Amino acid sequence: MTAPTTPEPESEPEASAPRASRRKRFAALARRSAPSTAVAALSGAALNLAFPPYDVWPMSIVGVAALSLLMRGRTVRQGAWLGFAFGVPFFMWLLSWLDVVGWDAVIGLSVAEAAFLAALGAALVVTRRLPLWPLWAAALWVTEELARDRLPFGGFPWGRLAFANTGSPFTPLAALGGAPLVTFAVALSGTLLAAAAVAAARLRTAPRDLRGALPGAGALLLSAAVLGSGLLVPVHTNATDHVKIAVVQGNVQQPGLHFLGRPMMILDNHVQATLKLAADIRAGRVPKPDLVLWPENSSDLDPFSNPAAYDKITSAVQAVGVPVLVGALVDGPDATHVQNEGIVWDPQTGPGAHYTKQHPVPFGEYVPFRKELTKVISRLDEIPRDFYHGKGTGVLQIGPARLGDVICFEVAYDSIVRDTVNAGARAIVVQTNNATYGRTGQPEQQLAMSKLRAVEHGRAVVTAATSGISAIVAPNGKIEQRSKEFTQQVLSADIPLRDEITVADRVGTVPEWTLAMVGLLSCAAAFALGRRDRTRMANKGQ
Repeated sequence: MTAPTTPEPESEPEASAPRASRRKRFAALARRSAPSTAVAALSGAALNLAFPPYDVWPMSIVGVAALSLLMRGRTVRQGAWLGFAFGVPFFMWLLSWLDVVGWDAVIGLSVAEAAFLAALGAALVVTRRLPLWPLWAAALWVTEELARDRLPFGGFPWGRLAFANTGSPFTPLAALGGAPLVTFAVALSGTLLAAAAVAAARLRTAPRDLRGALPGAGALLLSAAVLGSGLLVPVHTNATDHVKIAVVQGNVQQPGLHFLGRPMMILDNHVQATLKLAADIRAGRVPKPDLVLWPENSSDLDPFSNPAAYDKITSAVQAVGVPVLVGALVDGPDATHVQNEGIVWDPQTGPGAHYTKQHPVPFGEYVPFRKELTKVISRLDEIPRDFYHGKGTGVLQIGPARLGDVICFEVAYDSIVRDTVNAGARAIVVQTNNATYGRTGQPEQQLAMSKLRAVEHGRAVVTAATSGISAIVAPNGKIEQRSKEFTQQVLSADIPLRDEITVADRVGTVPEWTLAMVGLLSCAAAFALGRRDRTRMANKGQ
C-alpha cells in the first residue's frame, strides 16, 4: 500500500513572480520618469533664486514657464508627480532657515507645502487641452496660493510668487489687487513665455512657415506686455502729515533657539539703548521723536507679573519722554495661554492700549492637537503654553499717530494687514523677533513682504526687530533705512501718515477669489470637454 502523496507547495519563484513583475514595472517607470523628474526638481530649486536673499526676480517667470513646459503631453498623475518634484526642492531651499529647529521640520513642512504644487501640476495638465491655456494656468497659480495661504491651521504663505516680486515691474499691481494680482501677472507672463517656447519648437519642423510664427510672437509680446503693465499703475505717496519716530533694536545674546540668554537680558538691552537715545536727545545729537518703537519680545519677562521688568520699562519711557510701543509676552486669559502683545507705554500714565497677535504660528507658538501629538513628538513639550489668538486689529493711538501694529509672521497674511489699514491705520508697524533665524535669509524674506505691503496699502511700513533687520520702508516700497543684524542700533526717521486707501484695500479679496474661481472653472470645463469627447468616440465605435 502506497502512502498518499501531499501536494507540493507552490515554488518560491512562482509565488514571487507577481512581486518581481511589479518591481520591474516600477523600475521601468522610474527610469522613464527620471529625466523629467530631475528637470522639475532643478526648476523648483532655480525658482528660489527669485526670492531673498538672492532677489533675481526674473527667475519667478522662468520657474513658471519651466513647470508649464513640463506639463506637455503628461497624464494627470504624471502632472501631479512633477508638480510635487518641483515643489519639494523649492520649499526645502526656501525654508532651509528652519534647520535651527531641525531638518525634520524643514522636510515635513516642505513636503506638506509641495502637496499643493502637486495639485497644481495635475490641474495644469487638465487645462492644457483648453484654448487660451496660459490664462487658465495663471489663474490656477492663484488658486493654489489661496488654498496654501489658508490650509491647514490658517496656512503658510511663504513662497508666493508675489513675495519674489517686491521690487520688480510687477510690484505696483499690488495697489490694484494685492499680492494675488501680482502672482497672477507673474504667472501669466511665465505661461505666455512657455507658449512662445512651444511655438518656437514647432517652427523647427517648418522653419519657413511664417504664419505658424505668429502665435509664438504674439505670446512673447503679450508676456512682455504683462511684465510692463505694472509700470502703468500709479503709486501714491503724497502725505500732509508726518511723525518722527525712533526704532530701537536692542539686540540679543546669540542667534538660534536659545537667543534669550539670561532672564531680563533682552529687556536690559532695549532699556539701555533707549536711555542712550534719551541722552543723545538731551545733548542735541538727535532730534526728539514723537514716539519710540520697540520690537516683539523686547521684554522677555511679563511686566505685569514682574515688578522689576515693569520698573525698567517705565524708567526708559520716562527718560525718553514720549510713548513707546513695547513688545512683551504676558499671561493669557487662563493658565494654559500666553499673549504676544504690543503695549503702548506712556511716560505719564504707563501701560495703556495693546494689541494681541491674531495669528500665532502653529507648532511654533501653539500646538494643534496638543494632547495627541506631544505623546509622539516630545520636542513639542518645549512649547509649554499655547499663544492666545487675538480678536481685534492692531490699530493703536501712539502719541500723535494712529498706527497699525502687525506682529512678525502676520505680515505674510493679506487679510490681517488689509483689515488693519481699513480700520484706520495711517502707517504700519511690524514688530518682529527673528533672532532664532538670524543670518539665514529669513529676515530678508520677511522684509520683502513689508516692501510689498507698503505699495499694496500706500503706507509707510516700519519694521522693529530685536536683532535685525529693522527697517523704514516708504509707501512706494523703497527701503530708506535698514539695520545690520545682531547689532544694537537706533533708526530715526520722519515717516508719512496717509489716510487715502488703495484700490486693493477697497476690493479686498474679490480679485483673489475671482481668479481662483476662474482656475477651478477652467478645470471643470476641461473635464466636461474631455467627457464629451470620450462619449463621442464611444458612440462612433458602436
